Amino acid sequence: MSDSVPRGGPGGGRARRRVTVHRERMTGRDPAEPGRTATPLELLFDLTFVVAVGTAASQVAEMLAEGHLGDAVTAFAPAMFAIVLAWINYSWFASAFSTDDWLDRALTMVQMTGVVVLALGLPVLFHSVEEGAHLDLRPIVAGYVVMRLAMLLQWWRAAREAPRYRRVALTDMRWTALVQVGWVALALTRPSLAVALAAFAVLAALELLVPVFAQGGAGGTPWHPHHVAERYGLFAIITLGEGVVGTVASSGELLGGADGTHWTGDAVAVVIAGVGLTFGMWWVYFTVPFGEILAHRRGRGYLFGYGHIPLYAAVAGTGAGLHVAGLSLDHHAKTGETAVVLLLALPTGVYLLTIHVLRALLLSSWDRFHLLLTLLTLGVLAAAVLLSALGAGVATCLLVVMAASFVPVLGHETTGRRHRGGRLHRIDADRTP
Repeated sequence: MSDSVPRGGPGGGRARRRVTVHRERMTGRDPAEPGRTATPLELLFDLTFVVAVGTAASQVAEMLAEGHLGDAVTAFAPAMFAIVLAWINYSWFASAFSTDDWLDRALTMVQMTGVVVLALGLPVLFHSVEEGAHLDLRPIVAGYVVMRLAMLLQWWRAAREAPRYRRVALTDMRWTALVQVGWVALALTRPSLAVALAAFAVLAALELLVPVFAQGGAGGTPWHPHHVAERYGLFAIITLGEGVVGTVASSGELLGGADGTHWTGDAVAVVIAGVGLTFGMWWVYFTVPFGEILAHRRGRGYLFGYGHIPLYAAVAGTGAGLHVAGLSLDHHAKTGETAVVLLLALPTGVYLLTIHVLRALLLSSWDRFHLLLTLLTLGVLAAAVLLSALGAGVATCLLVVMAASFVPVLGHETTGRRHRGGRLHRIDADRTP
């Protein structure tokens, strides 16, 4: 399909030249397309989320350092939900329908603008929770309005050009618009904090149900399993980058000397723990062959997709925890030492546990080997907190937390590969949906 623009002088006998602007039909991608990888457009889209994740991690770290644990969690949970949901909505649509033509690119760039607005509104959200009066979602909802206007146009285009998926597209449009009206109403009415949190929970649940309403009985969309798995892996890397950011922010506070080149033992420990923890978390994530699993169990796509929300939140939480640890070691935090260790050990444990649960649910395999690895990992994290309670220094405990992330890595690199290969072979044999 193409859009043609006539050129030439008005009226006369001179022949008109036609400048053709190429536009692909949005008929749906081949879910078995060989060699499907992330496009430069998708990578550019991901970069806008670096700012959003970084802002959320920085805001929650500041609140935690001040000792406002309850307020920090109350603000961080909806912030990360909003960030990850925006990314999920785009990424699954792009996997199924992306044409990468001028219109697709233009609408995607509109969505990126909405992400920037969302990121700019995150400090407003955190500040409103810290004040305790209400949950100010107005800037974030404004960003979502921008993003969803573009997304609705994308679905409308799919409904027009891909008759096979018209029902799915129109149903998704209706439910998305309906839920968005709810978000706008919540943002404009600005109820008390308790009421706002309850309304947020209801609207968030509806957001998670939109794919069920739209695709449950209509055969779904033609998303590509390996492409989706790659996209999720890339976003995991983006959020893991917050661990590096948290490490730099933490160690920077600990640099001594007039020229800032005299490293203390605490600074060295924070760098080793932060970088090592990031490496370990990255390694653990990519031990699970999500692409192969989704290719065999396409019906588990919903579980895979939304099961990553707590995972990404936990990764951002570890970056914030590292930042708080650095502030504590430099005596710029009001949080106690044991609480500081817990603030890093807890999101690390949630991350590692979420990966194990996802792997087990996707494979329908709760084998004793991976269960043992999980218990050992959680045991090491608990030991880090216990050591702090017994008087061990924060720096030492951070190294213990880092070591916990390598427990499943060692298990995978020694005997885990054989366990994984056998399970995938059985899945391939019976093709369980």
